[in-house]
Amino acid sequence: MGDDCWMGEREWLDNLDKLRIGKKVVISKGAMIIQGSHDYKKINYPTYSKPVVLMDGSWVGAGAMVTLGVTLGSHAVLAAGSVATKDLEPYMIYQGNPAQPVRERIID
Repeated sequence: MGDDCWMGEREWLDNLDKLRIGKKVVISKGAMIIQGSHDYKKINYPTYSKPVVLMDGSWVGAGAMVTLGVTLGSHAVLAAGSVATKDLEPYMIYQGNPAQPVRERIID
């Protein structure tokens, strides 16, 4: 975890695989970082995992979810209640389920 990060209450960090959190990252209230799942195609539902990367300046909004294997690019924003199932491009704001880019993030 990098310097100057902020984490809200009730966030969930799976920690089943590598979790890289850059500098000045925000993980808001109730956000979830999910790194594992189960293989529903197998009778015993074995667990598998993938790493998650939150690059410098990225922001996971309140109640949002980042799923296994996803990278939030530098200064990307995942809006409140949204679900990231694929990588988010740097300096973009994403919203919805699955999260889609809605506009560029311009920092003054």
